[in-house]
Amino acid sequence: MRRSGKVLTGVDRVELAYLTALLQDAVPVFGLIRSKIGYILLDQAGLAELRPYFSAPNASADTHHRDTWRCARRCSIGRVPPVLLKPMLGRKMPAGFAYLNVGHSNLTERVLRTMRALDARITVLIHDVIPLDFPEFQRAGTVQPFAQMIARVGAYADLMIYNSQDTKMRTEAHLPVPPQAIVSHLGTDVAAPAPDDIPAGLPIKAPFFVSIGTIEPRKNHAFLLDIWAEMGPDAPGLILAGGRGWNNEAVFARLDALQSDGPVREVAGLSDGALAALVERSAGVLFPTHAEGFGLPATEAAARGVPVIVNDLPVMREILGDIPIYASVSDRYLWINKIKELASRGPDASKQQPFVPPKWDAHFKTVLRLT
Repeated sequence: MRRSGKVLTGVDRVELAYLTALLQDAVPVFGLIRSKIGYILLDQAGLAELRPYFSAPNASADTHHRDTWRCARRCSIGRVPPVLLKPMLGRKMPAGFAYLNVGHSNLTERVLRTMRALDARITVLIHDVIPLDFPEFQRAGTVQPFAQMIARVGAYADLMIYNSQDTKMRTEAHLPVPPQAIVSHLGTDVAAPAPDDIPAGLPIKAPFFVSIGTIEPRKNHAFLLDIWAEMGPDAPGLILAGGRGWNNEAVFARLDALQSDGPVREVAGLSDGALAALVERSAGVLFPTHAEGFGLPATEAAARGVPVIVNDLPVMREILGDIPIYASVSDRYLWINKIKELASRGPDASKQQPFVPPKWDAHFKTVLRLT
């Protein structure tokens, strides 16, 4: 709801995949939305009407966002202030319902205590615990609330879903008594390329590379800027596809100082189709991230048969096996050599056997039978 009308993040995409699957399932589904003044409850018909609002970024994002909330309020079967959440759910929900949260949002004491009081089975999907393992990459004031959220989930959840074994291991290290758990890799949707949506002026004729993700410290864009500075004027193109994040003023200053006709370009707000077209035309996708819970951009690129250079993280080996080119970010020389090697091949010669990614159907067959 917060990001309706905008480009979806990885967590948003997972939430949307779950909403789509649950609307198609034979079991009735309800939706609980946290609003500024309380809670909104939707039944299956209301969720079906709301679902199209999340499909794609919208040129008039603010208007679209307001329309999304209007639809939620209009389609609701219940709207209450926080103190009346339990009575509303007690009246509206069928006996023996399950509460499924897959977005790291609204996992408050009030919500979880209410679900427990109503004897609902609580299932929560954990995407990562990066704020706990790498607090240096987080926004100020976010680490402690995240730690409290994980502790609450550990205390209340009947089942925890993990997107990787790596996420499970890292999360359970922070829980005194971990709940029952299941690991199921996320599905990967491969969008159709839309070349006409690529913004004009990007360096896409010569060999170029793409790095996908919010420009935040964890994604390690500074490393790529250092590499391109070292390669000098003969460097291939580099497109940094993602919005600006937080705690990254030094990188933002470097991006602001880029020459308009230089090899490095920054672009935000690309549609899925435009990003797909860029990736398919590229010599490779670069993923020097310090930490990931799953790594959807790398998985999606590999599914297109596009070479991927990734930091050597255990989770990437778990998900992608021997498909990527693994290069530690401590070895800048190796990164430069691999980038030059891929650039010399050209995009067509660089294509490799596409990775067959996990499918959402398999994920839901594994997960929904236990929730």
